[in-house]
Amino acid sequence: MNKSRKRILYFLGFLLFATFALYLSPYGYLLKGIRLTYLSGKASAHYYDKGDFDLRKVETSNTISQLSKSQYYNKADLTNELKDMLAKTNSGSYLVLRNDSIIAEHYFGEHTDTTGSNAFSMTKSIITMLVQIAIQEGKIKSWDDKAIKYLPWLKGPYAKDLTLRHLSTMTAGIDWEEHYKNPLGVTAKAYYGDDLDGLMKTITVIKKPGETYKYQSGSTQMLAMALKAVTGENTAVYASEHLWKKIGAEHSAYWHLDKDNGTEICYCCFNAVSRDFARLGLLMAHRGNGILDSNFFNQAIQPYKAKHYGHSFWIASEVSNPFYFMHGMQGQFVAVVPKHNLVVVRTGAGEQKGEMPVPECIQVYVNEAVKLFGRK
Repeated sequence: MNKSRKRILYFLGFLLFATFALYLSPYGYLLKGIRLTYLSGKASAHYYDKGDFDLRKVETSNTISQLSKSQYYNKADLTNELKDMLAKTNSGSYLVLRNDSIIAEHYFGEHTDTTGSNAFSMTKSIITMLVQIAIQEGKIKSWDDKAIKYLPWLKGPYAKDLTLRHLSTMTAGIDWEEHYKNPLGVTAKAYYGDDLDGLMKTITVIKKPGETYKYQSGSTQMLAMALKAVTGENTAVYASEHLWKKIGAEHSAYWHLDKDNGTEICYCCFNAVSRDFARLGLLMAHRGNGILDSNFFNQAIQPYKAKHYGHSFWIASEVSNPFYFMHGMQGQFVAVVPKHNLVVVRTGAGEQKGEMPVPECIQVYVNEAVKLFGRK
């Protein structure tokens, strides 16, 4: 055996050993993460990645709430600025509804009106809606209930101070550093690991809740765990019966699980078609539409400890056309522009342009919709 062949065999043996050792280590989730990102030509999670995960179906009913089309449906050409931004951000869909009717509906590349995609952190708004429904059902007394009542394993110097409201408003003070491209970070471990409940039980409450805004996906996961504790149902099942069927969704949705028959990844990973995201926008535009208590929804879209964030909804108040919105990584968003009776939806795969709380790309999507379709 020549030396070159020996070196190759030694290298392959080392690689096999290293892979096995990594699999047995606390960082075994990296194998899945590397396979689904770098080995697939991506730098992080992708909005078409539902096929890479175990899923739980969010059933819709046989009664679909039909979205009407405006008499002006797709008659207006998109502005050059809007088309350029949609292209730069590798968009999959762009929808605008005015007065509850679709006035513009555009799909790009392989994305169609039946293509489901990952909402990413728009899912956080859905979890808050579901908790509000549980409150309306009497399963939870109020948003000011102590989280430890439902999550008795909570630890940390301020564990007994944490409320459900703190979890929804990103003022929980938990030990969680949000980072989407750090493979060793807690966010990656939560996304690619196979024991999300176990991971969450290691997270402590290290700062006094309710005082400081800090965006933490772990807060939403804890909120969802409290919801499951009181309903006794998987989140996808509860969402199906109490939200998805009630809005008359056109297609069933799918929720990523951490493993086969496991736990929903509730801070993200709700997959749906764009028209059904638009139906959520109509729910928002009508302040709960009888499904959510309107008083709560009015509160949810008001600033809490940060001027740009309420109860899991983002707020763009200091822009030319104020709006509130659900938002997810890579610029997934559903926005309501009250002054012009508009709902704007965009999904896509590319990096969004500009930083939160109101990225440049989202302002373009909204402002150009107002130019084309807004009415004072």
